[in-house]
Amino acid sequence: MIKEGKIWGQTIPVIQSPSVEIHRIHVDQGGFCSKHAHQAKINAFYVLSGELEIRRWKDYKLVDSTHLFEGDWSIVPAGEYHQFEAHQETEALEVYWTELNHNDIMRESVGGI
Repeated sequence: MIKEGKIWGQTIPVIQSPSVEIHRIHVDQGGFCSKHAHQAKINAFYVLSGELEIRRWKDYKLVDSTHLFEGDWSIVPAGEYHQFEAHQETEALEVYWTELNHNDIMRESVGGI
């Protein structure tokens, strides 16, 4: 098991591939991550125990705040600034993935029979 210490607790990678990552995170009470955004990754949080507050900065410059408890989850879209903070010792899964652009095809001809 590979553990990585963070200022707010620790993270343990469970699955790491080019298209999805799952980390088990432990966040100390009062611990919080930096305000940040991911260029292409969608970021989800699923709380196993404790309480995790997810802050999301929207286009209208207000901050949306969601409190997650055991069994709750929240998704942050790629490109959106966010931050988490634990209001008690918290265990959670942090999941990252990317979505394919289904409109990425550029046709020069039309198929046929």
